[in-house]
Parts: sequence; structure tokens; C-alpha cells
Amino acid sequence: MRELRLTLAWIAAAVGAVRRAGGADDVIGDVVTDSRTLRPGDLFVALRGPRYDGHAFVDDVLERGAAGAIVEQGSVGRNAGSKGQDPAYGGEHAASEGEQGRRAGPDLRTRRVPDRRTRLIAVPDTLQALQRLAHAVRTSVETRVVAITGSAGKTTTKEAIAALLATRFRVVKNKGNLNNHIGLPLSLMQLRTAPDVAVMELGMNHAGEISTLVDIAAPDLRVWTNVGDAHLGFFASADAIADAKAEILEQASAATVLVCNADDPRVMERTAGFPGRVLTFGTAEGATIRARAIRDRGLAGSSADIDTPAGNTTIETALLGRGNLFNLLAATAVAIDCGVGLNQIVAEIPRLQPADRRGAVRQLRAGITLIDDSYNSSPAALRQALEVVALEARNRRVIAVLGEMLELGTHSVALHESCGRAAAAAGVARLFAVGGAAARAMAGAAASAGMPASAVSHFETSEQAAPAVAAEVVSRDLVLVKGSRGTRTDIVADTLAAELG
Repeated sequence: MRELRLTLAWIAAAVGAVRRAGGADDVIGDVVTDSRTLRPGDLFVALRGPRYDGHAFVDDVLERGAAGAIVEQGSVGRNAGSKGQDPAYGGEHAASEGEQGRRAGPDLRTRRVPDRRTRLIAVPDTLQALQRLAHAVRTSVETRVVAITGSAGKTTTKEAIAALLATRFRVVKNKGNLNNHIGLPLSLMQLRTAPDVAVMELGMNHAGEISTLVDIAAPDLRVWTNVGDAHLGFFASADAIADAKAEILEQASAATVLVCNADDPRVMERTAGFPGRVLTFGTAEGATIRARAIRDRGLAGSSADIDTPAGNTTIETALLGRGNLFNLLAATAVAIDCGVGLNQIVAEIPRLQPADRRGAVRQLRAGITLIDDSYNSSPAALRQALEVVALEARNRRVIAVLGEMLELGTHSVALHESCGRAAAAAGVARLFAVGGAAARAMAGAAASAGMPASAVSHFETSEQAAPAVAAEVVSRDLVLVKGSRGTRTDIVADTLAAELG
């Protein structure tokens, strides 16, 4: 496939803007929304946010060699080079010079950039323009797009799919965790290189967001991992979460492929009328990719016999827990459908490593083992992590540092209490709960479930907890560190690695 060369003229047409001539045929570099990352030749999109306005940096990026900038009509001061009714400055309805200064900041009132009019693309809404540009790029190449959603396991599933497909195809994937209404369009810009496959994770915490992302990405193959309790604070129930996740099914056709979890009843209820081909994964009878004889090996991962349309085999993985095994079943379904051989899949799966801070196992000195799962947490994901350490608790002391799980709303205290009881049942010998009232409730529930009061501690912040945890750990301990990003339990993991590594 031929690479797509983006020019200012092509971009203006894609976003439905009118612009002056001048450099129209120059090919741009990257598309960026953060002026700090811009390099000469890049296109800057001036987005508005709750704490910033990208229009304040337009003069700066142009002076530093930006190929151009997408701006909102009327948001850039006319005294920086505009004339008459230039649409880049809002035409007849451009704001007064003073009004523009108040909107865009003092830099735009005082700095002048030669020929800036020729490099500005003015639109009513820069976020919508970024999304329209990404969709135009996506529909201008023949790349097959795989999109993934679910309450848990999206990133691991994305990484596994990308790795399996890369054994045969040229593959791109989300940059980092860029999976929302801004991050996905930026990730889709990689399709300009015309890869064979793009693997895109779709994130959300409100209804309607997946629908927007599906509209932008127009995925050929959709993966729905599960429905859990993450972000429950934004929804009335788990069924409401399922309805929001079901937006992954929108705009599908008979040619669209769906890979979904046969063991999740909420998923299966909502996929019954899907117009395209459906491939399922799980342990349920009749699943397209079915796992049998699962063997949990604690910190050594797991293995399972699997039945597939390409034959029956055994897979082995170092990734922890049954949740990750299910993620690999989903990835296997995608890989087989895309034509990757079963033998290649079986050979590649053992090489897969966890994404950063998502269940990474690190051996420290004196036989101490750290499980760094500090990237994020939810009640369902925490229970799966506790199932892993429960196997180890038979032979060694387990310390759990559990951060508060955010965005659970009115369900928060009850869910944290349930997880506290789960920690006690898993054989955790020492519990450090980190966060506010919900974390305190988790600690209390663990003590009520049988853990000695002296074995349970609560700290408001990870900065406070880190030295206490480090002082507690002794030879051969296993330490699980897990929490929502907002609780910064990564601080605890990093402290342990630095002091005990």
C-alpha cells in the first residue's frame, strides 16, 4: 500500500475548512496537540481544555517551524498579521483586538509572525477537526482496523493482538495510553504509513464516548473483552456500563467481525443481533476459541488446552491470572481470523510480557518478589490479582498494598469492603490500604474478616505509605502493589524497587 502524504491543502479539505494559498502542497510531519513536542514541519492543533488553550501557543509553534496550525475561527488576534475578512481570523465576525487578547493570552497580542495567514486552517471546533482529519486518514488507506473495548484487559489485549499479528503483518497500535477522543485521532495518524493492520484501544467512562470513537476509527474487527465495575460511579448499574460498551457494535455491516467474551452474559445478550461474523472466546461450550484444562501456576503464569477453528493445541503464558488468559484467547481469535498460523501463535504467546505496571513481576534482593500492578485498578481486576497471590500465600508471606479504586460512586464503600474481605480470604498476611474513606473501609473489612488488627494499616497517601511498606518487607516476602492511578501506588512500587532492589 502507498503511504499517504498529508499537505495543508489536503488537511483543509478533509476538515471542511477554507484557507489561503501558500505552502499548500508542503507535506507535514506529525500532528500534535502539545506544543512542547512539536518539531519543524509538524501540524499543530490548538485545542481548548479546562486548564489550557492551545491558541496561546500558535505564534510560538509557527516561529519554531510548524508547517501550520488548525485554529478556531476568531481565536487568533488580527494584529498578528490578519487582513480584511481572512477566514482564518473569523471573517466578518472576528472579535475585536481586545477580545482576542483576553481569549488567547498576551503572547498573541504582542508577537508577529510573517505570513502566518497562509499556514492557518480555521474551523468552528478544533477537536472536531482533529477527529474529522483522523477519520479522513483512516478511510484513505486500506489498513484493516481492529478496535478493542471492555472494562478490563484492553491494553493487554491490544498488546497481545499487535504482537501476534506482527509475526506476519506490518502493525501499528495506540501510542501509549492514547485511547480517548483526543488520543485515538492522534494514534490513527500512524495510518499514513499504510500499515497492514492498526490495533486501537477504545477507552471510555461515560455513555456515548465509544460511539464517537467507533465513528472516527470505522473498525473492521471489533473486540469486546468483558463488562466489569470500572467507572461504576458514572453509571446507574453494570447493565448501564454494558450498554455503553455495546456502542462498539454500532455502524457494523455484514463484513464486520466481532470477537467477544462467551463467558460474559451481559456481552452475549447485547451481541445477539450483530450483523457480521461473530467469534467468541472463553470456557463456555461452543466458544470459537475455547480453553479447557486451565492450569494456574501463580507467579509462573498459566497454561491451557484450547480448541480453535485451526486445530487444538496448548498455550503457555507468563502473564498472571485468568483475566490475562482470557485476553490471550481474544488475541488468538483475532490472529486466526487474520490468517496467522496456529503454530506461530503458540510460539509467540510465551514471549509476551506485561505492559508497564500491569502485573509486572520483579525479583528484588533476598528473595523478595514485587508484583507492580499500580497502573490502575477496579474491584474485578483486584479480585483477579488476589487470586494469583492466594496461590503463593500457601508458601510465603504476602503483603498487599491496595490503593483506593476511584470512579465507583455510591457503590464505592461496599465494593471496597468486598475487596477487603477478598484480601483476607486470599491469605494476605499484611495489608496496607491507601486513600480516603473507601480505603479505610477496605482495611476495616479485612480486619472484620479475620486479619489481625495489627496486620492492617491505612494511609491517606502513597507518599506516606511507601516508607512504612519498605520497612515492613523482609526476606522472601511477596508484595502486591495495586491501585487506581489517582492514588499513585506506583510511588510505593518505585520505593520498594529502589530500596530493596
